[in-house]
Amino acid sequence: MGSVTAPDAGLDAFEEHRTTLTAVAYRMLGRFADAEDVVQEAWLRWSGADRAAVRDARGYLVRVTTRLAIDRLRQAQARREAYVGPWLPEPVVTDFGASVPDTAERAMLADSVSLAVLVVLETLSPLERAVFVLREAFGFPYQDIAQVLDRSEAAVRQLAGRARRHVEERRPRFDVDPVRRRDLTERFLAAATGGSIDDMLALLAPDVRLVSDGGGKAKAALRVIESADKVGRFLLAVAGETLGGTAAPEVRFAEVNGAPAVLLFLGGRLDSLLSLEATDGRIAEIHLIRNPDKLTALRP
Repeated sequence: MGSVTAPDAGLDAFEEHRTTLTAVAYRMLGRFADAEDVVQEAWLRWSGADRAAVRDARGYLVRVTTRLAIDRLRQAQARREAYVGPWLPEPVVTDFGASVPDTAERAMLADSVSLAVLVVLETLSPLERAVFVLREAFGFPYQDIAQVLDRSEAAVRQLAGRARRHVEERRPRFDVDPVRRRDLTERFLAAATGGSIDDMLALLAPDVRLVSDGGGKAKAALRVIESADKVGRFLLAVAGETLGGTAAPEVRFAEVNGAPAVLLFLGGRLDSLLSLEATDGRIAEIHLIRNPDKLTALRP
């Protein structure tokens, strides 16, 4: 048998860490397509590097990916200022399956990629976000993060503390039990298709918020809607308009960003994603994504 060539060895080393690199980049950017682009750029950097001088392939690749993500995030922030309506992250399927059997670990992973948390991370500076993601989601030691960002360990600890306080102050407190959330989602869907405002209001918390993202490419509210009455009436209007067509819609359930979600197909095309957050058995926040660019990764 011939020996493994250097390019093959380099590819094997990269593929071993690709999942981690994509996960880091997605949590940094909130968009899967951007995360894939960053990981591809990291591969180009890796393929052209003097790998014989690299003692820690994982550390090297995380450092390159994080720095590329920071650069892209700074560019993206300018684009998002001109975004039409509320901005939500691009959703991804997160069926951890049997690969993550521990309940606590599953809950931590689901929380780190939840739509609500990713929205909060948008309010951090790029450096704060990098430190928070590497420390809180992946457990990197401060010393390693300092090397990734080319900062002192003291500076990294300061960034981490500031980011953690910021996130904790703004992180919504929702129920995370997937069975209860799935049940509430099904009841919500029944109320929406039934057209009863009373049934809808019975499921909504008084201060419920609806964040809908159409990106100017699909019909959605241009502002966050608050209060049960306003949210309920808006959703019933949308449901009547969407479900009242000649073609019967197809509804599928999936685990998206660590939570049960509804995928609504019209004419075989994925039209909308609906994800609910609950508190005390009632719906506290609704995320509705209709921007077709953000639904690409979910399409069969």
